This record gives sequence, structure tokens and C-alpha cells, in this order.
Amino acid sequence: MAPLFFYQKFLEYLASEKRFSEHTILAYKKDMEQFLDFANINISTDVQEVNSKLIRGWVVSLMDSGMESTSVNRKLSTLRTMFNWLMREGVIDQNPIQSVKGPKNSKRLPSFAQQSEVDVERMNALFNDDFEGVRDLLMFEMFYQTGIRSSELVDLLDARVSGKQIRVLGKRNKERIVPISTGLSRLIDLYREKRKEIDPSPTHFFLLKSAKKLYPKFVYRKINNYLGEVTGLEKKSPHVLRHTFATHMLNNGASLEVLKEILGHASLAATQIYTHNSFSQLTTIYSQSHPRGTKK
Repeated sequence: MAPLFFYQKFLEYLASEKRFSEHTILAYKKDMEQFLDFANINISTDVQEVNSKLIRGWVVSLMDSGMESTSVNRKLSTLRTMFNWLMREGVIDQNPIQSVKGPKNSKRLPSFAQQSEVDVERMNALFNDDFEGVRDLLMFEMFYQTGIRSSELVDLLDARVSGKQIRVLGKRNKERIVPISTGLSRLIDLYREKRKEIDPSPTHFFLLKSAKKLYPKFVYRKINNYLGEVTGLEKKSPHVLRHTFATHMLNNGASLEVLKEILGHASLAATQIYTHNSFSQLTTIYSQSHPRGTKK
């Protein structure tokens, strides 16, 4: 069996059984190609010759190139999935990655904007009242008020948005329901009124002025521009607004379990990273409020 054959079969497995998104499959594809090229794999017997020493050599080469440990571990995750699948398919009889451990990830806290930086009056002043202005404001507020991912916003269908909630289709096609505020509901109504001139019955909720659906680079560019107007953060992306949403929710009393459901995390461990930011907020409140507070 030539590698191209199992390679394509593996990609089909990721799509049909693992139900990964196109973006994730593309990332897996690039990781596989990089490793196959490093290992100089040309025929199926080459795959059977892969051992833990070769994989560790690849890891060292990635680290020597300056790649961050988080990226290296993501690539190793791709290999684990691939070799587990090759074992299941009977292509190999020993799993070479079983004893391989990745480098330790450095803990970096998510970047987020301060509440004063995304104050509603401050944000409203940045947007025009035409179709594009209302759409951009709604896009910004949707990120900040719901924690939605960029890909989820781009693919959001009009039928999934109501006056009280949005039904988000997340990773692995898992649907979650996110409640929305009265203010966001009014903004949605205004946007839909403006959108009638572009397309009276659209499939996707957010549209370009040409009536086509949004695309990721457009969304990133818009959010990067607007965040740049209100914050000095180095990172200014839709995901920063997702981090901002999560941090502000925890700072204002939301539980981790509730936040996990709204964000669409598969496990609570993914949500707990935001507790570091919230602990800083709790420390500030404690020092200002307790009779023995250090800032009295």
C-alpha cells in the first residue's frame, strides 16, 4: 500500500469518523506532509520502519527551527492520531509514538481587553449607521457578548438567530444554544432591517455588501482594526474578543460550568485557563475591600 493511499484514506477518516472541520483537516494534512518529508517515506514499508527515535529527531528539528512548544505538541497530536489509525487498519503492528513525549508548554494567559476599553458608548462611536456600520458593530458585539468563534460566526445561518438566542454549530458539528441580551437583540433587528436592501432572504446571517457570506480574513481585518481603536493589546483578533467575553463573565460571577457550555468547550480543563485572569481580579477586589487589604 503506497503512502498516498493510506494518506488519503486517513484524511477521509478525519472527515467522516472524527468529523473534523476543513480547517482542522488542512492542518493535519500539513503536519503529515511535513513528517513524511522529514522521514523520507516513499513506500508503505517505510511507515513500518518508523520508530520513536525518528519521531524524537523530528521534534528536535522543529524545536531547533524556533517553533513554539504548543505548535510542536499539536503536530505530535496529529502523528498520534495517524499512528493509532494505522494500527487499527493493520498497516503497522507497533505504535512508534507511544513512548514519545512532547515538550512542556509554557503557560501563557489569554489576552483580553478591559471592560472600560469595550464600553458600549465608546464602541458605538466607532461605527456608522449604514448597513456596513451596523453589521460591523453587530459582528463585534456578537463576539464580545457570546464568545462565538470566528469560524462559527462566518458560518452562522440566518435561521439559527432569534430574538432571544443563537444556535451555534461548533466543532464536530455540535450545536449549543447561547442566550443574547436585549440590547443585542435590538441590534440584530436593526441589522436585519438594513440587510433587506442587500438580500431579503439570505441563507447566512452575516453578509458582505455584495450579498456574499463573510470570509475569515475579512472578519479578522475588521476586528483587528476596531480593537486597535480602543486597546493597546499586541494581539487584536476575534479570538481576543472570545477571551475577553470569557474573562469578563468569570470576573462578574459566572461559573466555570456555565462558561464551558456557552464557549462550547469539550472539557472543563479548556475553560479553566480563564481562572488565572479572574484570580487577578479577585485579588484586586479583596485588597480593596477587606479591612486588612494591602491597598487600604
